[in-house]
Amino acid sequence: MLSTRALGLAPALRQAAFSPARNHILRTVIRSSIIKRSVQTQSLKPEDGTTILNTQRLQRPSSPHFTIYEPQLTWIGSIFNRVTGVGLGFLLYGFSLAYLVAPGTFDSTHVIEFVGGLPDVVKYAGKFILALPFTFHSWNGIRHLLWDSGKFLTVKGAYSTGYAVLGATAISTIVLMFQ
Repeated sequence: MLSTRALGLAPALRQAAFSPARNHILRTVIRSSIIKRSVQTQSLKPEDGTTILNTQRLQRPSSPHFTIYEPQLTWIGSIFNRVTGVGLGFLLYGFSLAYLVAPGTFDSTHVIEFVGGLPDVVKYAGKFILALPFTFHSWNGIRHLLWDSGKFLTVKGAYSTGYAVLGATAISTIVLMFQ
């Protein structure tokens, strides 16, 4: 650059590099050197496009693919929290609708008489089946309230509260089962 200034060639080089004639020649050389291929398109009916798309979708892998991931406490707890919430909701609404349809059959007196006549093994199994999702969902709800307040948001905090929820669920399920 210094030598072009010393010799006064800078304006001449600039003019030669950016002249329209040179750009036209350069474009022509580039265009002729690029390999062109002829592409033919074909008109399809909308249902043919849908068929092609569906066959392509069938060949794609599903994501996330659970077989390649190591199970983690955080996502197992999240899934179980959703499942227990849905299950408890179905139980509540199912019993409420049954009481509305047949109030004489599902009142507390008849329910207590029915449960009282069951064998002890069935009673304890029923208590376990009801207590486990209730206690897990309750303790995990408290965990989420702590997260909403900004506490335990680190990975270590998430795992420690997850293990605390599992421990509290086990203890409270056993307590509720034997009362």
